[in-house]
Amino acid sequence: MALRTRPTETFAQVAPDQDPRECLAALHELEDDDVRSGTYRAFDGASELLNALHPRAWALVTSNYEHRVRGRFTRTGLPLPEVVVDAAAVEEGKPSPVPYLQAAARLGAQPEDCLVIEDAPSGVQSGLRAGMTAWGVNTAAPVDGVHRHFSSLREAVRDILAFTVGLVPHRREGSITVE
Repeated sequence: MALRTRPTETFAQVAPDQDPRECLAALHELEDDDVRSGTYRAFDGASELLNALHPRAWALVTSNYEHRVRGRFTRTGLPLPEVVVDAAAVEEGKPSPVPYLQAAARLGAQPEDCLVIEDAPSGVQSGLRAGMTAWGVNTAAPVDGVHRHFSSLREAVRDILAFTVGLVPHRREGSITVE
């Protein structure tokens, strides 16, 4: 099951009659085992994109926990940024703007200069509420509210990299081509 919000918020929706601490403990045990023994494959385009970015120029904002994300990234050979905002770092998770606003502040960036790349509706809403440009990836149909939609991360890599160097003149609208 892929969590699109922080675990405690998910438990409140799917198991309201269960003790959230017990649910969380069971989830932690399963996920930690999965980090050690699971099989992972990075999204097509992820390595190219993340290796092209300076580790201080981007942040990872996740509804999961940093140690698990680090374990999974390590197992797939993906680089990690210096800034990781995880479920433990914020009182309010996605779709609140708090996680993305914290990431921008830690990067020393203004929200309006930030690009959010998301595949989850709660993440898109979080980025939009933070005043950021939000592009959707890895979904068959656009998530409501995205400024741009790409069916795959691979399809988005060139435009994401162009955004990071300011080649997108009006960042919230339209499409660009980078030759």
